Amino acid sequence: MSRETVHSLLSSSRDTALQAIYHGGMTVKRISPAVLHPLKEALTLAFWFKSDLRAFLTSSLQARELIAQLDWTDYKRPIVAQLVDSLYANQHRYFDELLTLLLATADITDPSHLKKLENGTAKYESAIAALQTLRGIIAPYRRMRTEEEEAERRRTTDKVKAEMQRAINDKLEELRKAFQEIHALEPQPRGYALEKFLNGLFALYDIDAKAPFKITGEQIDGAFTFEGEYLLEAKWQKELATVASLDSFASKVGRKLDNTLGLFLSMNGFQESAIQVHSRGRAVLILMDGSDLNAVIEGRISLPDLLRRKRQHAARTGDIFISAYALLNEN
Repeated sequence: MSRETVHSLLSSSRDTALQAIYHGGMTVKRISPAVLHPLKEALTLAFWFKSDLRAFLTSSLQARELIAQLDWTDYKRPIVAQLVDSLYANQHRYFDELLTLLLATADITDPSHLKKLENGTAKYESAIAALQTLRGIIAPYRRMRTEEEEAERRRTTDKVKAEMQRAINDKLEELRKAFQEIHALEPQPRGYALEKFLNGLFALYDIDAKAPFKITGEQIDGAFTFEGEYLLEAKWQKELATVASLDSFASKVGRKLDNTLGLFLSMNGFQESAIQVHSRGRAVLILMDGSDLNAVIEGRISLPDLLRRKRQHAARTGDIFISAYALLNEN
């Protein structure tokens, strides 16, 4: 093909979804920059939480090194922009990956998980609109993959998702056994076992602990980032957690930056008066007990979903404690 022919091809297809470039004596297809904004918008709106976005990207793409290099401490929109722009700028290397991301995103038809969020209906409708916009311009890209190749892509994606879920289930099984064994221990070794258990549980869900949780005295202390900053205090005592216990922890949280919250885990629960006192006014704590942990390790609810929904419940009602099983019954 002559350079004049290629120039003519580029001129005639400038407004089409596919562009061709002359490279090394052959015509190479490229993805048009016009599709980048709809792709970014659809990805950003279809996954409200970064952990969900990361899981989708990991299951969809082979270029895991790009996913690992993204700044996951940043906001979701710049993370998506960084990935898409990197794939686009290096199409000589990542063309198939960018095409795969485009098709996999367009295949998201019902992001119903968004409906559970604050203003969930509006978030869901925005995501549906962005996905429909994307689907409306990708027909040329679907033709770039044969039915056989597309079927293989979906099989690979489903296989990776299944492997990821199997790995989570295997780890949860380990945690279930550890949790059962902890109950039989004496107080001091039980505290150390609980410390190890909590570190493993948070790591499973990629919740960013600032440092491994540690025992200080008769309690476990720590800090983590999950859609905001948290301090953690955990106790496993025979008695229910008291007003004084929550007062002390709330004071620690109050000395931190605004918007820092506290997660207080009392394995044997809380005095009703403690819950009521700290549910008045501006709450800075959310509470968990042993039954909440049991719901997580039984696979009834993920730890991120539990934390998120407890915080939402506190924000809406002022009540700083609601059990995982009560939340599940709301569905």
